[in-house]
Amino acid sequence: LVFIVAVTIISAQIDFIQAQKLGYDRENVIYFNNTGLAKTTYSSFVDQISALPGVVSVSGADHDLTGMHGGTSYMSWPGKGTDDRVNFTNLEMGFGFIETMGIQVLEGRSYDKSRANEEQKIIFNETAIAAMGIQDPIGKTIKLWGKDRQIIGIVKDFHTESIHENITPTFILALENTSKTLVRMQGETTMETIERIESTYKEFNTEIPFEFRFIDTDFQQMYLAEQRVSKLSKSFAAIAILISCLGLFGLAAFTAEKRTKEIGIRKVLGSGNWQIVKLLSTDFTKTVLFAMTIGLPLGYFVSKRWIEGFAYHIRLEWWYFALAGIITLAIAWLTVGLQTFKSARANPVKSLRSE
Repeated sequence: LVFIVAVTIISAQIDFIQAQKLGYDRENVIYFNNTGLAKTTYSSFVDQISALPGVVSVSGADHDLTGMHGGTSYMSWPGKGTDDRVNFTNLEMGFGFIETMGIQVLEGRSYDKSRANEEQKIIFNETAIAAMGIQDPIGKTIKLWGKDRQIIGIVKDFHTESIHENITPTFILALENTSKTLVRMQGETTMETIERIESTYKEFNTEIPFEFRFIDTDFQQMYLAEQRVSKLSKSFAAIAILISCLGLFGLAAFTAEKRTKEIGIRKVLGSGNWQIVKLLSTDFTKTVLFAMTIGLPLGYFVSKRWIEGFAYHIRLEWWYFALAGIITLAIAWLTVGLQTFKSARANPVKSLRSE
């Protein structure tokens, strides 16, 4: 019962993770290191990549959205109290990052490479503005690491870590030169587009081999532990069910053997096969129902402790546990029923021959 509950809850949580809205679009985006690409020609490289068929947009990044980012609490803003302290997540990204990752701008604007002094501006997420308590933030100036920066935009909250963690106050800074290049592609022609990108890359970088990764792959790797737990729980559940079925089958066979003459007498007196099956299965049903009073609360406790490790998780609905109970009863009835039905169909003359 505990294992069946665990498999149900873990599978539901992993499905929830996959379907969770992250605040950005991770599909069909690759990145690769800029090592070996000259800064003087990098702009031309980006322009050529952007013009390739199948490429939707290009940007750059020094950090990522899977836990590798900066952080600081050294920031001042209008109305900040002496005791106010906010720990910010710092994302230093290339121009066009917000558009490439599909992050929604709620107020103001995104970075614009054609404007002057954009690297001296700053963009916050909703949580950061709420934490600072700034009213009408667009156009106001904050001080970061001793330098003034004007707020030009507010973006919708998005995850920068796994969903084990809550969304943190976050700001985005624009960089002209970054350590990585991000490329969003059309989904229908992904491999052909990657081949074109590689060809262009080799024109600008003859020393370093072209090696790329999908952002979606990095996202999946954050949950390798959960995927292992899911596989292990399914394996252990299968073993536990198999052992339980063998035990039930053996016990049912032993009980039927002990009550062979009773079954024969009952059949002679007019009991049908299904009445005999019901008679023999009743005690096993009581045992399974008693097991539920122990297994289901224990399964709830274990599952609750596990999902509390996620900042965002499913609700433990009653039907998860009802389903586990129904499955357990069905397995028990099937296992016991096969043996008891076989005994019920036996010729009563044979069982009573020695009487």
